[in-house]
Amino acid sequence: MAPMQFGFALQGRGPLSKPEILFKLAQKGDALRYDSVFVTDHVVIPVEIESAYPYSANGRVASDWKEGYLEPLPLMAHLAALTKRIRIGTSVLIIPYRNPVVTAKMLATMDVLSGGRIILGAGVGWMEEEFQALNAPAYKERGRVTDEFIRLMREMWTREPVDFKGQYYTLGKVSALPKPVQSPHPPLVLGGSGKQRSATLAARFADEYNVAFKRNEVGAIFGRVREAAAETGRELVYSVAETVCVGRDDAEVKRRAKAIGRDLDELRQSSIAGSPGEAVERIGEAASHGATRVYLQVLDLADLDHLELIASEVMPQL
Repeated sequence: MAPMQFGFALQGRGPLSKPEILFKLAQKGDALRYDSVFVTDHVVIPVEIESAYPYSANGRVASDWKEGYLEPLPLMAHLAALTKRIRIGTSVLIIPYRNPVVTAKMLATMDVLSGGRIILGAGVGWMEEEFQALNAPAYKERGRVTDEFIRLMREMWTREPVDFKGQYYTLGKVSALPKPVQSPHPPLVLGGSGKQRSATLAARFADEYNVAFKRNEVGAIFGRVREAAAETGRELVYSVAETVCVGRDDAEVKRRAKAIGRDLDELRQSSIAGSPGEAVERIGEAASHGATRVYLQVLDLADLDHLELIASEVMPQL
């Protein structure tokens, strides 16, 4: 069995909106031979947010936006320039927010300049107020818009010249050179809960399917996506993303859990938390269902030591 690949996501708000911290973490990950580093996406933050955040039990974001939010595409380009081998991706880029032709061109350019290290993690978005602020396509149509824009971006990367006619975008015949270094294009990572629409979209377009680590659900979700992919004759990579809270002893694990505002007992039940040996066991569970990559959530500069601990005591065992 191939070794598990480890990546990490940088939450681009709060303490991680400071360039010097982001740069240190990305360079440390590169030196420690992590596979990939991901950045998140918001453009502007409405002062009043009524939209329900889909990744928390109460529907609210447990963070403060006051320190700003770095735009992901120029941030990716800068991180690529500061590193040598680590792949740079988005987790996730909200596809309806941006002109798809310009976005495809920017990602292709970054792939060329980085020597083929760009990953596109794509999503439909959840904050209706931000859609309105950006004058993006209608929030209720964001799924269909995302499908079409992804198709257009793939055409931009794989055909020359390219033209396109869709419901939301029409493109006359144009040249779109240079193409990305990666063939046929930068890997496309989609995620979700494995519901029919999510599974079907992944089967048609994705190179990788990513889910939040849930001990009792990962196998069933991957199974549904595999069934959909089999119908299209495609094979996908499968990965999990989760807060990972590892310590050399219980006191260190508790300190890390407290620093990120999470209950340790809950983390142990649903996430990847505990000693390096316990983390190996939990990640091994995901591997038993076919996951070949795991992505950690990195929250502040203190995670430099955390990245080192995982690299030295968890990664070699997987």
